[in-house]
Amino acid sequence: MRKITVCLLFFALLFHAWGQDANRFFPEDRLLIPGAFYYPEHWPEHQWERDFEKMAEMGFEFVHMAEFAWAFLEPSEGVYDFDWLDRAIDLAAKNGLKVMLCTPTATIPVWMGIKYPDTYLMNNQYRRAEHGSRQNNSLVSGKYIELSEKIIREMAKRYGDHPHVWGWQLDNEPYAKDDYSPAAQEAFRQWLKNKYQTIEALNHAWGTAFWSITYSSFDEVRIHNTGAIDWWGNNPHAVLDFRRFTAWVQANDLDRQALILREYINPDQFITTNYVAVPGNADPRLTENLDFISYTSYPNNGTPNLGEYGFRLGNHTALMLANDYFRPINGVTGVLEIQPGQVNWASSNPMLMPGTVHMWLYHSFGAGSRLASSYRFRQKIYGVEQYHDGMLRTDGVTPSQGGEEYITFIEELKMLEGMDVDTEMPEDYAAKTTAILWSHDNMWDHNRQPQNDRWNIWNHTLKYHQILKSIDAPVDYVSESCDWSRYPTLIVPAYQSVDSVLVEKLTNYAKRGGTLVVTCRTAKKNRFGHFWEAGWSAPIYDLIGAEIEGYDMLPGYKHATVEMNGKEFKWNRWGELLKPFKDEYAVAKYSDQFYAGKSAVVQREIGQGTVTYIGVDTETGELEKQLIKGLFKNRGLPVSNLPEGVFSYWRDGFRVAVNYSSEVYEMPLPENAKIVIGEKKLPSPGVLVWIE
Repeated sequence: MRKITVCLLFFALLFHAWGQDANRFFPEDRLLIPGAFYYPEHWPEHQWERDFEKMAEMGFEFVHMAEFAWAFLEPSEGVYDFDWLDRAIDLAAKNGLKVMLCTPTATIPVWMGIKYPDTYLMNNQYRRAEHGSRQNNSLVSGKYIELSEKIIREMAKRYGDHPHVWGWQLDNEPYAKDDYSPAAQEAFRQWLKNKYQTIEALNHAWGTAFWSITYSSFDEVRIHNTGAIDWWGNNPHAVLDFRRFTAWVQANDLDRQALILREYINPDQFITTNYVAVPGNADPRLTENLDFISYTSYPNNGTPNLGEYGFRLGNHTALMLANDYFRPINGVTGVLEIQPGQVNWASSNPMLMPGTVHMWLYHSFGAGSRLASSYRFRQKIYGVEQYHDGMLRTDGVTPSQGGEEYITFIEELKMLEGMDVDTEMPEDYAAKTTAILWSHDNMWDHNRQPQNDRWNIWNHTLKYHQILKSIDAPVDYVSESCDWSRYPTLIVPAYQSVDSVLVEKLTNYAKRGGTLVVTCRTAKKNRFGHFWEAGWSAPIYDLIGAEIEGYDMLPGYKHATVEMNGKEFKWNRWGELLKPFKDEYAVAKYSDQFYAGKSAVVQREIGQGTVTYIGVDTETGELEKQLIKGLFKNRGLPVSNLPEGVFSYWRDGFRVAVNYSSEVYEMPLPENAKIVIGEKKLPSPGVLVWIE
């Protein structure tokens, strides 16, 4: 049997965890555990055993249940019915399937809303939600909290020591939905009191002297509502605090659920949840009581992506981002919902190119996922998601295209797990490990004041992420509190809000030998979102070795140029005019406009490391790519040149490559490479697994 203890130790040491190493929930000799969502309450009970038998026959090893089943578990207040779920769990166990149970709090039963209308949230038109959908509940409603705690406690008592319950998922796709209900208004005021203590401090933080919106007490404060106040008039600092509050409410609800479960469950049962792959209002880093965080990913919605077939292959950045964002939070992640085929909710829902689901599974596997689960096992024949594919077609027995590709993946996975390979991470690969500094606060602030309609903080960040993957570098998204010393390179993309503590930490990172890359729009504001009463980004002048004299952007129809090493690069969205402390710090300069000759990029040595400040956001990212490749080459590291949409990973002794590019790509393999799955000429969609 293969040996992977070295790799597991590496991950345990590399990443911060809340408690014990979450790898303990997964057998050491297993790379990934495959599973599927199943809803017994959707199907006649006489079909259940057939379905579980089919699930096991296809190679799935766990089944996810009870996610939206509150009305079946508690058909009326205080009356619980777990007998049907007992029978479903027994049948799953009979077929060798582990069970992941889910708290059903994403769908409150109809009786709750009738008896307690304030359990529904309120939208920005001050209209209460109504029964008939999911996640329409107010997470700060006292009655919702009381009733949700009761159902969770009853489930935990019944299944907390069940030998076939592997773990728990909390809620479903936590969104941190906006809520303007009276309960939310009061909770927001209390949150502000706890944060600011005095109304004077809040007035200062929100800059309420502007337009005379000053408050004399916390009781006067209401949530700044983009539906009631025109978008232009919304105070950016108040809106930022509402985003922070909403994320806190969501995290607090999940942590509350986890603490209830922990009163009863066996320590061998894990607790996770499935955040959506692209971070939004919910901030996964705020949850403190989960063992690890999983994610949901639906890469394909019919929109144009790479090349002729991109609309059938999915967004190549979706899984790239999800794995590298969620995995570092505590060292373990997995995809709990991955698209099985066509979906029902996009503007266009085309068939997937054959092999696409297979490629997505390998993308998640290569990037480190410990579990992969499809939503869902059977395609539903009624309801909102009728057209959403499953592992089985509507007849309930025939595998879909995605189901067949899951079967292939599971069979190949067993082969890989049976191989004895060297699990010591290659030194040159480990030396390229790069961290990207990320903050939801920063994203929310950018989103409120992008300053032009072509600026997008995610696109800017993903540009650097894709550059790193093109040179075959491992990537982790990290927070300010992380120990950056274990990362040879740190990229800080457009990190607007800073304080002296962060600037000092960045400075020390570079001085101690780190390769630090900072990009435009960094340090424009303090933590309140105020500009400095000083020059643009004044706190980082000593760090980057330059002053920032101003910034420019052009209309969408206009491009300007910047020159580096005799080549010109187009830019449009953002460009900063840099005044380096020394001429030799200048690396790139603007080559047109009235400020031609002004510096756009500066680079300097500081202590034992280097700092590069990239003050321009180019159209293609080629300038940024050349800069980063140069930094790696200067350290004597091998640099690949993978095309956009081709990704390569090292995982537990295996090299894994996938291809979203719509074109065949021949992977540049070393002479000692032994191909295990696929071919050197990587088709699209395609998978290649090899060992070196």
